[in-house]
Amino acid sequence: MVEDNEQVGSFSTQLISELGFDTTWAPSANEALKLLDENGDGYAAVFSDVVMPGMNGVQLGLELRRRAPGLPVILTSGYSQVLAQEGSHGFQLLQKPYSIEELNRVLTKVTRESAGSAWPNRA
Repeated sequence: MVEDNEQVGSFSTQLISELGFDTTWAPSANEALKLLDENGDGYAAVFSDVVMPGMNGVQLGLELRRRAPGLPVILTSGYSQVLAQEGSHGFQLLQKPYSIEELNRVLTKVTRESAGSAWPNRA
């Protein structure tokens, strides 16, 4: 979970945990990349806000695609104009506010699609 807002990050991490995933929260894209470098292939997916200071979620997703091909990236934003400007670049999109059912559907979809890949354990 990559989210610069502490309250949103804490809440989203709790939701993801309730869905049965081990979660790690990173408060920035740079911290997420550091965690990926440290933990290698220990993640099933990356769930990231789009609008963040520094590197945004789309930029993070593109860097993750370069470093870890096959690692699913889900982007979320409450600002539809940002997604319209940036484009999805082929990443899954989840519009804020989202329900636990929508989050479960998207996480289940991307982790099933990557089943058997090197990304088994964490979101």
